Amino acid sequence: MPLSRSLDAATVVITGASSGIGTATAYALARRGAAVVLAARSEAALGRVAQRCAELGGRSLVVPTDVTDAVSVERLAERAATGFGRIDAWINNAAVGAVGLFDEIPVAEFRRVLEVNLLGAVHGIRAALPHLGAAGGGVVVNNASMLAEVAMPYQSAYNATKHGLRGLADTVRQELRVTGRSNISICTVLPATVDTPFFRHAANHSGREVLPPPPVYPPEMVAATIVRLLRRPRREAYAGNAARLLGLQWRLAPALAERTLGWYTHRTQFGPGVRLESTGNVFRADADGRRDGGWHGRRRQLVRMTAAFGLAAAGTAVGTIAARSRRARTERA
Repeated sequence: MPLSRSLDAATVVITGASSGIGTATAYALARRGAAVVLAARSEAALGRVAQRCAELGGRSLVVPTDVTDAVSVERLAERAATGFGRIDAWINNAAVGAVGLFDEIPVAEFRRVLEVNLLGAVHGIRAALPHLGAAGGGVVVNNASMLAEVAMPYQSAYNATKHGLRGLADTVRQELRVTGRSNISICTVLPATVDTPFFRHAANHSGREVLPPPPVYPPEMVAATIVRLLRRPRREAYAGNAARLLGLQWRLAPALAERTLGWYTHRTQFGPGVRLESTGNVFRADADGRRDGGWHGRRRQLVRMTAAFGLAAAGTAVGTIAARSRRARTERA
């Protein structure tokens, strides 16, 4: 079910609003006149985002929030409802990452990634549901990444949380339907690689500079996808053709796609620079209100890489069909 009112009269809560996709989404909604409730750990960064939202014609409310704290998230929901009268939509976007081999990422950091990315969304959905019901219905959008469907090396904690978030969304959607609360939609967005500060802010135990594997899409593209989901909710929506094509390959030939993507990201995820170990923003806030991460040069590879993924997906499909045909002939013989 879409929002029960137009976007220019809606109240939308956004976690992880202090940079990247969260900031781009806040601006996209502000341009449409929505009231946006901005949540993240950095109050200063949220203040800069709120100022820009006002310039774009939107109303905003800054609520510093640590999504790992259930009480803090409940307080966020109460302040949003008190400030604007109701909550019409909730966007679970807050996320952190730790890059490195699985057995070299400290357990404390692994746990913190789980708490922010997955448990933070749990807290968000639990806080949002009563308010969405009171408003006559609404939409929850979970930013799950294409890594909710596929996997890449050196991102074990992040992969685990995004797969978990997708399963969580599916289960809550089922429960809402069977308990007669189908006026609340649970949506999952699966973006491809996005030009945000995420790769600079992630904890790094690789010893190398972390780069976004191309093709790299602008955060505004994901924001536009989220806005469309608020207007016309769907179970899932890809953001970026690369995500859609990778998902297709993974479903058609998972073993081959797993090997191919592992090889590809192993070679494109790191730059030549040496980096000291860092906990990044896993335990501390360092957002500055920027939407992009400065990866414009890698954006230029988008057309070439998307075409390559398309050819690979087509080849995978043809190979899969041929293999099935051979098996069928063998069985008939």
